[in-house]
Amino acid sequence: MDSAVTARAAEGAELAALLERCGESDQHAFAELYDRTSARVFGLVLRVLHDPGYAEETTQEVYLQIWRTATSFDPAKGSAVTWLMTLAHRRAVDRVRAEQAHTQREVAYGIRVLGNEFDEVTEEVERRLEQQAVQRGLSTLTETQREAISLAYYGGRTYAEVAQHLGIGLPTVKSRIRDGLTRLKKSLGVT
Repeated sequence: MDSAVTARAAEGAELAALLERCGESDQHAFAELYDRTSARVFGLVLRVLHDPGYAEETTQEVYLQIWRTATSFDPAKGSAVTWLMTLAHRRAVDRVRAEQAHTQREVAYGIRVLGNEFDEVTEEVERRLEQQAVQRGLSTLTETQREAISLAYYGGRTYAEVAQHLGIGLPTVKSRIRDGLTRLKKSLGVT
């Protein structure tokens, strides 16, 4: 049992020395650190992510972070393995959170897009139903009321233009349209 503890302590000291050399931009030390620790780092990351592809990417990100921040390792605060595994775990958790946020954004976007399409479809259906109801309501009007309302509202003409087109006085057009609209409201159930 003593030999295992001694071996672990020796490995910790060697990894700490490699990290110190990595902080001095020693590429050979970084390669050796990677060779000696990458399987453990990858294993931890894989357990968090459950996806080998993401685990490989995240492991690469961890080693890039190690290369950039090796000078921040302080052996007085903990072992080299603990520092490496903490970086790996944090990076893996960050990846999980990023993926969850991405999924939530996609879901929200999908709801917004589908919601808009649904709203457009609903609006179109409602518009057609209203048109049908108005057409039925127009059929309850007298011919003169229907013609005056159609020219004014569907034809886009002013009351004066309707009067001129029909060859009748403006007051007559106004009363036909008013009476026709009153009758149309009743047939549509509008108060």
